[in-house]
Amino acid sequence: MFSVAGQGAIVTGAGSGLGLAIAEALAENGARVTLLDVDAARVEAETGRLAALGYAVRGEAVDISDHPRLERAFDAVAAHGRLDIVFANAGVDSGPGFVSGWTGGRERDPRGALESYSDERWNRVIEVNLTGVFATLRAAARIMKPQRSGKLIVTTSVAGYQCEPAIGAAYPAAKAGAAHLMRSVAHELAAFNITVNAIAPGFFVTNIGGGHAKNPEVQRAMAAVMPMHRVGFPDDIKGLALFLASPASAYVTGQQIAIDGGWTLGVAD
Repeated sequence: MFSVAGQGAIVTGAGSGLGLAIAEALAENGARVTLLDVDAARVEAETGRLAALGYAVRGEAVDISDHPRLERAFDAVAAHGRLDIVFANAGVDSGPGFVSGWTGGRERDPRGALESYSDERWNRVIEVNLTGVFATLRAAARIMKPQRSGKLIVTTSVAGYQCEPAIGAAYPAAKAGAAHLMRSVAHELAAFNITVNAIAPGFFVTNIGGGHAKNPEVQRAMAAVMPMHRVGFPDDIKGLALFLASPASAYVTGQQIAIDGGWTLGVAD
């Protein structure tokens, strides 16, 4: 039920972090995976590493805000066979929120205050984290509808429904929008046997936000408020990603599944 062997997959934002872990999970289980990322050097390095391990992977440098380029990347994959799985994962950081730090004695940060939030900063985050998801789902639907099958998975965030003041305002707004876009697209495409779901990560150790989550002190502080007493790492997302990409989730659509170690449940001890 969890087999994706031989299936064609695209993962955006696959050069590092959660996107790379998702691409690894699919490739490790036999899928043909195309890694798309804005960072050409990382795409080349990671596809080379995975290919050397014997996996069926290819990579391309694509900025998902460049919609014609994104469409061409999807066409290239379809030209080599079916497109069965798409992870709309790419996203950018929104800069500081209105408080500094993630835990403890946080202070107000004027850089993230509403009156200081520039149009440029807002527009870039919305362009990638929301409009980029729309463009990715649109490109996938154009290919999947005629074949009447497919799996679409969007990376949202618990920040889309839980306020986190350390994150700039555009990020939670975009993630909340992406979650409801996912539901709308799921509603539309269900009749075509295409499922559309979302993964909402909590606090994970990735490069986003300048890599602040890689700081051991930040990890210890966040682990202290997690019911599971630890933060998330990219490998933690692999099982859920594989479930949503595989036949095991054939009757699941329009759902956002949190993966956060219990963070959104509140502090336990």
